[in-house]
Amino acid sequence: MNYKIMFLKLLALAFWANANGQSNVETVLASVEKNNKSLVADRQFWEAKKLEFKTGLTLPNPTVQYEYLVGSPAAAGDQQDFIAVQPFDFPTTYKKRRELAAVQGAVSTSEIAAHRQNVLQEAKLVCLEMVYRNKLQAQLDRRKLDLEKLQRDFQTKLDRGDGNILDVNKTRLQLLEINQMQQQNNVEIQKLQMHLIELNGGEAIVFSDTVYPPLPEIQAFEIVEKEYEAADPLRQTLEQEKRIAEKQLELAKTWRLPKFEAGYHYQGILGQRFNGIHAGVTLPIWEQKYRREAQQSQVLFADLQLQDHLNEHFFEIKELYDRQAALRKSLDEYRSTIASVSNTALLDKALRLGEITVIEYFLETSFYQNALLHYLETEREYQVAVAELMRYSL
Repeated sequence: MNYKIMFLKLLALAFWANANGQSNVETVLASVEKNNKSLVADRQFWEAKKLEFKTGLTLPNPTVQYEYLVGSPAAAGDQQDFIAVQPFDFPTTYKKRRELAAVQGAVSTSEIAAHRQNVLQEAKLVCLEMVYRNKLQAQLDRRKLDLEKLQRDFQTKLDRGDGNILDVNKTRLQLLEINQMQQQNNVEIQKLQMHLIELNGGEAIVFSDTVYPPLPEIQAFEIVEKEYEAADPLRQTLEQEKRIAEKQLELAKTWRLPKFEAGYHYQGILGQRFNGIHAGVTLPIWEQKYRREAQQSQVLFADLQLQDHLNEHFFEIKELYDRQAALRKSLDEYRSTIASVSNTALLDKALRLGEITVIEYFLETSFYQNALLHYLETEREYQVAVAELMRYSL
């Protein structure tokens, strides 16, 4: 088989698929987003948290007390007391609490987005690995067919008395190695397939693509870094946590204001009745000491966390950007070199004419086969690097 023609056809097929069609990867991601149990549980968790954040925004529970006291001696008469009291904080406290609850509830958007992005990214990387494994399997299948044909030719010559049993044995050893590689690759494909079903919530899903999904155009680093940060849910979460800390600080300042209680008081004794208003005030002298200072420290901590993330993220994105650029250069070199140095047809002809030995033939073809395998590995690494760099688009 002419591997140069085969390689060019593969490149043409990949280019056509990228230009004219969508990979099944998009279908898989849509299915995972719909069926993944973790995503469903995460959405339900944050619905519960939103309700939890709203707890405590209303007035405290009122207090109702009733007392019946028997007098002694009997002439002292019995006494009855009834008190209904409604405590409440300083009015501005409730406004701050509602603002805090709104900010706390808003963090669910970025948390859900972060979890969704992680799950879909994991599913996408599994798909990319499966594309690589499927392409590798196709390459191993082609190599096995060539070796089986070569073994039959050697066996035919041996049966005619023109061949050498050593040549047959060398081919058998090559076939053994290919079979082992196929078995190992099949095991990896099955593991990936099971993992994909797990991510799909246990729902059956089959992925057998041998073509990678279309690659987006990689813009300049400054543009990519800006878009990555704008869509980064972790950055959004940290910014939201900083706003939460600021709102908690505003609320903490209201704890320095007095609390009140108002109600109704009834008292009956010796045939006399007394009705009136109950009023009280709680002075915030000792209980909330250092609370404002603690929240100020929390605001500073949240800001430092955000700045640390932005700094770390910048260099992480820069590393990913440089890695994909280096891998793209290596991939282009592999493509051009492999397409220009294929000499499989010449080796087959030289072997048939007896110009080279079987050992020389296997040695020369192994160089080309190894280059093809390295090309597939580099292609996979490049796809993964681009997927990591563009994960914000999920």
